[in-house]
Amino acid sequence: MAELGAHLTAASAGDDRPSIFEAVAQDSLMAALKPALQHLVKVLAESNPGRYGFLWHWFDEIYVLLDLLLQQHYLSRCSASFSENFYSLKRIPVGDCRQQPLATAGLPKRQHWKSLLLLVLVPYLKGKLEKLVSSLREEDEYSIHPPSSSWKRFYRAFLAAYPFVNMTWEGWFLVQQLCYILGKAQHHSPMLRLAGVRLVRLTAEDIQALEKKLAGATSMQSAVKKALGGIAFSLSSGLSVSVFFLQFLDWWYSSENQEAIKSLTALPTPPPPVHLDHGASSALLPKLKTMCPLCRKIRVNATALSTSGFVFCYRCAYSYVKAHQRCPITGYATELQHLVKLYSPES
Repeated sequence: MAELGAHLTAASAGDDRPSIFEAVAQDSLMAALKPALQHLVKVLAESNPGRYGFLWHWFDEIYVLLDLLLQQHYLSRCSASFSENFYSLKRIPVGDCRQQPLATAGLPKRQHWKSLLLLVLVPYLKGKLEKLVSSLREEDEYSIHPPSSSWKRFYRAFLAAYPFVNMTWEGWFLVQQLCYILGKAQHHSPMLRLAGVRLVRLTAEDIQALEKKLAGATSMQSAVKKALGGIAFSLSSGLSVSVFFLQFLDWWYSSENQEAIKSLTALPTPPPPVHLDHGASSALLPKLKTMCPLCRKIRVNATALSTSGFVFCYRCAYSYVKAHQRCPITGYATELQHLVKLYSPES
């Protein structure tokens, strides 16, 4: 324990090498921003689906584009990502160069583009993979695909292997951080190693060069950079507020608080849809109440749509809603989270 503390002190005492606390804190800075923006977009989409629904549907792609522009700006301007610059750090190429390049000099092209792709693309692909795994698990749990499906074995093997792959990925980061703490590695993250760079603290010369570069810009460039700087400052200063807001939302939507929320937000039952074509709906609805309106067979795994109240087979409702995003009877806008599994006393 004393040896670990000595290593931490030695790492923190270095002139240019950031401590593990600074390195990990800057990694988690951008991770705290995305959930806040995601909840804001969700609230907007639920309040006005017609106007803001596309923002929620394409949130990952819009966010990765904004992240790409933000990281490109900071990598070009000060040789660091947004979060690294927030903690007064910069990236330099790995090597035995005695004289460190100034932050305004930028990274070599190879390291610049590798850094940009690893900063933006890897988190995006990891998020998409996690969503895919979640969707496949749900489909497998409710037997969405027929047992004779040719790729059923493949995705079941993928679902079985994913936890071990994810554990290996997270373990790689943990081992790299331990090596960094003990002074056995130059990087606290494998992503820096893959990009061929390492983190160091900004020097007084770097800060002076950044100020001179900003002062020497043309009026147009200065206006654009001031605007971007203002946006970045607003984002960074709003992070603490966002974290508090997220904690409040976690409490508000917690299971033990749901009864209080229902009593405060209870609304009367809405009237039936006025635009429903009764002739068309009656043609779709079977006479036998236990029959699914879509497949015209006895329902299997009965599932209701909370947007309309009609009941279908789970597989039928899942496939239709996933393809059309609406109720097949009323035409109401419907998402997969609106599917409610029903359990009869006999089952």
